Amino acid sequence: MNKEVLLPSETVSFVLLGRDTETKHPLFAARVPAGFPSPAEEHIEDRISLSSYLNGHPDATFYVQLEGDSMIDYNLLEGDLLVVDRSLHVRSGDIVLANVNSEYTVKKLEITETGVRLLPGNKKYNPVEITEDLEFLVWGVVRGVARRIRQ
Repeated sequence: MNKEVLLPSETVSFVLLGRDTETKHPLFAARVPAGFPSPAEEHIEDRISLSSYLNGHPDATFYVQLEGDSMIDYNLLEGDLLVVDRSLHVRSGDIVLANVNSEYTVKKLEITETGVRLLPGNKKYNPVEITEDLEFLVWGVVRGVARRIRQ
């Protein structure tokens, strides 16, 4: 018998993006400080594909769009595009896409000697204790995030 679990009011939307054409954009040699302005660098060190940068294992990687506010303390915001890698070994402390009783959620995974919990990143939500009564599956580890600052 499955126990009903109330998850924070959020969902994830799966996003199919197709294969990246490996468009490579300039990667400047100088790092850009977020504090005071520094002299402009005119040297391009290399070219980078964001897909290659974010996707560790292309055949095991997919994207989900986050909805809700339960992960704001981990700097994951509504509308963020999460890069989820199914090939990574799951470790305690990872942010994961999990399925609990047929509902998807994104949470930080905590594995201890006493059990497994899914931790929200917002104090208004409670952790989800994973018990034997629950159907639980980790779909993948969140490897990265893409966020639009301006539309």
